[in-house]
Amino acid sequence: MTNGWHQDVLGPEWVARTLDLPDGDTATLVRKATPPAGGERRRRAVLYVHGFVDYFFQDHLGDAFEDHGYAFYAIDLRGYGRSLAHWTEAGKDPNMVDDLSVYAQDLDAAAATIRAEGHDELVVVGHSTGGLVTSLWANARPGRIAALVLNSPWFDLNSSWFDRVVSTRVIDVVGRFAPRLKVGSLDDAYGQALHAGTGGEWDYELGWKPHEGFPVRAGWLREIRRGHAQIARGLRIGCPVLVLTSTRSGPNKGWHPEVITTDSVLDVQHIKDRAPGLGDDVTLVEIEGGAHDLVLSPEPARSAFLDEVFGWLDERLPG
Repeated sequence: MTNGWHQDVLGPEWVARTLDLPDGDTATLVRKATPPAGGERRRRAVLYVHGFVDYFFQDHLGDAFEDHGYAFYAIDLRGYGRSLAHWTEAGKDPNMVDDLSVYAQDLDAAAATIRAEGHDELVVVGHSTGGLVTSLWANARPGRIAALVLNSPWFDLNSSWFDRVVSTRVIDVVGRFAPRLKVGSLDDAYGQALHAGTGGEWDYELGWKPHEGFPVRAGWLREIRRGHAQIARGLRIGCPVLVLTSTRSGPNKGWHPEVITTDSVLDVQHIKDRAPGLGDDVTLVEIEGGAHDLVLSPEPARSAFLDEVFGWLDERLPG
């Protein structure tokens, strides 16, 4: 790993550094640029892990954790956001891996870097696909983290029984032999509802998070479905887990009036059904009026999400 921090694209209050991974790929770690007032070293840190067609830009989330006494870090996984250029220069497809377990290298490197900076207790926050990846990682790394917070984690396809069962069997074969085959794409309504350029509240880099997403490829979807199957069989995550979801799902195709006040990407019932199987200590909270990314929900849902997260952390990690 390199050890040089440099100013991040979010501005002078943020810095980033490249994480050189064992297989030659890279990820990017981001944190606030300055330590807390008085130079006090914070024992606890949080690591945020984004979803598919996503990267870390939610600086208000980082500020909220810092204000609550946590050192805040976020990672752009290999092939995403700040890590995308290195990935595509090597001829690889954006956001595309055909083995979810490689992300353990990214998360291991991030956790090691955070620990080397003097933090001995780590909370991980995962959103959507990041919620799937971090759940599998936490299960495979017992004792590594103090708590896991999942923001609308992706635990099953928001699709028909035929796609979730029959098509999954087809993808399992096709994805092995033709991993780069395009098998789907994202609907652009959710992204347009979020972005300031199309009437939303949030400004972010559309080259890294385009409204229409990046192509969904067979090898990637095969691995996602295998991850979903692990979740369905049940995990044994040893730390406390908080799962948060919107109260309702909206249509996941096309624009509708509640596109950012419901989960218009995932089926919240899938999340609620799978959550109890993550481990022995799982708390499920529903946020009224929450968007798919609860951090980007309109008020008052956004503040309700943060209140639930910090209330739960204060209870489970006192002192």
